[in-house]
Amino acid sequence: MTRTPPTALLTAASSLPRSGAASDRRVLTMLAVVSILGAAGCAGADASADSAADSSMEGPSSDASAAAPQPAAGQSAAGGQVYEDGEYTETGGYQSPAGPEEVGVTLTLESDVVTAVEVEPMPENPTTTVYQERFAGGISEAIVGKKLDDLSVDRVAGSSLTSGGFNDAADKIKSEARL
Repeated sequence: MTRTPPTALLTAASSLPRSGAASDRRVLTMLAVVSILGAAGCAGADASADSAADSSMEGPSSDASAAAPQPAAGQSAAGGQVYEDGEYTETGGYQSPAGPEEVGVTLTLESDVVTAVEVEPMPENPTTTVYQERFAGGISEAIVGKKLDDLSVDRVAGSSLTSGGFNDAADKIKSEARL
């Protein structure tokens, strides 16, 4: 790409027929903008060409970890279980309009899969009682048979806030059960 020096553009602009000071300012402003944009475009093209040339000269990456396959979610580096089988109980907290609330969660794991769940309502507010009980009645259907790493409930049986407490407890269980 050929670059035209800004002074050449100004010289060309000064040779244009004059039709008033306002017109001259517009022409000069447009030339300045075109000059700046052209220089920026050339600099960007040069920089990307330079970086492409540099990376092609480096050859293969010596960083072995970048090329090594990463284990999928729910798998250890050896391809086996990530979580120890068993029953785990934790309490999860969340914020409701009435204030802080908690819910008890017990998960049974086999080969990283949830095989059973119990939710113990622990409400502080009568309205919370209704939602936690609804949640407890519908959670099993939503998560039994899923991998622990795939759990992230949003709304169960019309209860959306209790899911925050459930997810908090599930995260604690993941930490506790990790091999």
